[in-house]
Amino acid sequence: MDHGPLCRIWGPVMIKHRGFPGRLPGTDFQFVIRRANPKGATPLTERERFRDRKPADRRADAGFLRALWEHFGDQPFERGNLDAGRLAWLFGREVKAFEESFDPESYDALLVIDVAVARSSFPEAFSDRGDE
Repeated sequence: MDHGPLCRIWGPVMIKHRGFPGRLPGTDFQFVIRRANPKGATPLTERERFRDRKPADRRADAGFLRALWEHFGDQPFERGNLDAGRLAWLFGREVKAFEESFDPESYDALLVIDVAVARSSFPEAFSDRGDE
């Protein structure tokens, strides 16, 4: 999407998801970024999750997925100000590209939760209390 002269003057334009939590409560696990990178969006890549990941990292993944679910549900959403590092832990599995013309370096890229995979991987993110 071309944002015209704004992009050329101030750099890339990105949507800010108002009401989306900035981080996992009580931690330093970041969920959003404050401003667009003037050099362009960090490319989204799929990060491999190993079985021996720290419990805190797994809680951060579940908390982020829960926030995505509560904010967007099963509807497509723009990447916008969502943190690329945090998205990378879910990308390609629980969160997928919505369009075939997906650009991993665009703040406008559309993503969607693969609900079946997400429920299987992180059932606690879909529970009423979030602590199952």
